[in-house]
Amino acid sequence: MATYYLDIETTGLDPRTDKIITIQYQELERNTGRPAGPLEILKEWEEGSESKMLKRFVRDTYVTSRFPFDFVPVGNNLKFEHGFLRQRSKRHGLKTIDIMSRPALDVQATLVLMNHGEFKGSGLDRMTGKKESGKKIGEWYEAQKYDRIEAYVTDEAREFSRFFAWLCKKMPALHKTYARKAVRG
Repeated sequence: MATYYLDIETTGLDPRTDKIITIQYQELERNTGRPAGPLEILKEWEEGSESKMLKRFVRDTYVTSRFPFDFVPVGNNLKFEHGFLRQRSKRHGLKTIDIMSRPALDVQATLVLMNHGEFKGSGLDRMTGKKESGKKIGEWYEAQKYDRIEAYVTDEAREFSRFFAWLCKKMPALHKTYARKAVRG
């Protein structure tokens, strides 16, 4: 099984009209959640088009492999990535990228539970050391502030990886605690 941190940045929130401008992925150690390889950042402005960037993502990963455990995406709110990757790959006549038809690990529910069951305030920028939200990505893209986008995605990946590794370390102990209490009744 190969687990990969996966995230994208877009020009907006609608996969029918907005486009993907970056795809970030990084292999993670299966049992620890720590990075097992370099952070790859595919950039639409360097690839030449969204279509070329998506083609490279498919070529360089196992995201469309017929073996679902070849690429297990790990992220926060993977439904967002799924909607964009699926819609945009179809739009460009590529093999459909469907990350929700394979095993996936999404930490969104954990963040919500850690935030007393509240969705509002449960983003990585509120729950980890991530410096800011991605609200300005579209502005930065339009202003060609690509260095700001790269700094943002690098910070986000680092903070996600730290959080995910922490979860991988702490969750087994929570299970043991719960199991002991469940056995006692």
